[in-house]
Amino acid sequence: MKTTAVRLYGEKDLRLESFELPELKEDEMLVKIISDSVCMSTYKLAQQGDRHKRVSESLSEHPAIIGHELSGIIVEVGEKWKDSYQKGMKFTVQPEVTVDGVSRTVGYNYETYGGDSTYSILPAEVIETGSLIPFKGESYFEASLSEPTSCIIAGYHRMYHTSKTNHQHIMGIKEGGNQIILGACGPMGLECIDYALQIENGAKLIVAVDVSDERIERAKKMLKVTDGSKELIFVNGSGLENPVEELRKLTGGHGYDDVFVYAPVRALIEQADGLLAEDGCLNFFAGPVDQTLSAAVNFYNVHYARTHTVGFTGSTNDDLYEALKLMEDGRIHPNVMVTHIGGLESAVDTTLNVPGIPGGKKLIYPHIDLPLTAIEDFRKLGEKDHLFKRLADSCDRHQGCWNAEAERILLEHYQVDLTK
Repeated sequence: MKTTAVRLYGEKDLRLESFELPELKEDEMLVKIISDSVCMSTYKLAQQGDRHKRVSESLSEHPAIIGHELSGIIVEVGEKWKDSYQKGMKFTVQPEVTVDGVSRTVGYNYETYGGDSTYSILPAEVIETGSLIPFKGESYFEASLSEPTSCIIAGYHRMYHTSKTNHQHIMGIKEGGNQIILGACGPMGLECIDYALQIENGAKLIVAVDVSDERIERAKKMLKVTDGSKELIFVNGSGLENPVEELRKLTGGHGYDDVFVYAPVRALIEQADGLLAEDGCLNFFAGPVDQTLSAAVNFYNVHYARTHTVGFTGSTNDDLYEALKLMEDGRIHPNVMVTHIGGLESAVDTTLNVPGIPGGKKLIYPHIDLPLTAIEDFRKLGEKDHLFKRLADSCDRHQGCWNAEAERILLEHYQVDLTK
C-alpha cells in the first residue's frame, strides 16, 4: 500500500512525499486518515526538529509523519485483532502511549503513522494500550478535535484548591467561584469557554479576555449562556489602563479562584498572578517555544494566600473519552475552534506558518486537493465556484461554523471513499 504523507526531517524541513508502507503485521492495523487538525505543538516541533524534547531518534534517519489530532477509518485489521475491531470503524487516538516506561507520540516518533498522511499503519502499542478509540459521532473533524478538547479538559481536571483545616487537595475548579480566561478567543480559549459553560458544578462567573474586538464578536455569536446559574462576560484587555485592578472589580474585589492563561506572554502571566483570589489556582496552558520563559510571581501570596500554579501537556485516555462523549451528546461544540480547511498539499506551509495565519484551527483533509481556505472566504469564492457556495450556505446554517454537513459536502465533492 502506497501512502502520501508530510514527514519532518529536521528543523523546518517538512517534505510531502509518497512511499510504500511496509507489509502489515498481525498485531497492526492499516487505517485511512480522513482529517487532521493542525496543532501549535506541531509548529513548535517543526521549528525545533531534533532539539524537541519528544523526538527520540534522529529525524534525518527516521523522519516522523507529523499530525496527532487525527481521525479516520480502519481499512485492514491484523489477525490478532480480527475479533475486536471491524473494517470501516471510525476512530481517533490518544496520541501518547507509554510501554515499559517509554513514551512515544504520534506526530513525533513514527515513520509510518501520523495525521498528515493518506494511509497509516497503527502500531501494536497503540491498540494494546487502549489508545485506539472508536467514535460514534456524525463527523470526522470532531474526532480530530477531540484531542485538543481533551487537553482542555485535562487542564480543568488538573486545577485544585486547598483547605486551612487539612492538607487535602480538592481537584477541579471551584464550584460557584470566579473563573477568568486570558487569551480566551483563540481556538483553544474558545473551547475552554465552551467547556466552562457546560460544567454542572463549575464557576458562577466566567470572564473571557482577549485583545481583538473581531475575535470577541465572533465568540459572542457562537458561545452563549444557557444555564441561568452562570454569567459570561467578554472583555477587550487592550483597552484596560490597569488590567489587574479593573478585572478584579468584576468580582467585587474578591479576585479569581481559577485563572487560565492561553498565551505564553510574560506580562500576561504576571497579570494572571495578580488576579488570583485567596487559594486561587493559575493554569499556564500555553506551551512556550522559549525554554527560558520566566515571569515574576508574588511569593507573599503563595505563602499567606495559598495561591498556586499548575501546568500540564497532553491528556489521559479518560479525558479523551470524556471529550468524545460530550461531543456525541451535543453538549460541547469544538467546531467553534475551526476557521480554515485545506488538503494535504497545504499542510507543509500551514504547519510552518501557524502563528502568522489569522484565525483558529486549520483542518487538513488528506484526500482532497484544496489550498488552505478560510471559512469567512467561502461566500466570496462561491460566486464562481458552486462547491464554496454550498459550503457557505451550510456554515451559515450553523452560526458561521464548520460542521458535519459541510464536511459531507466536501468529502462527496472530492469523492473520498469512506468504506476503504
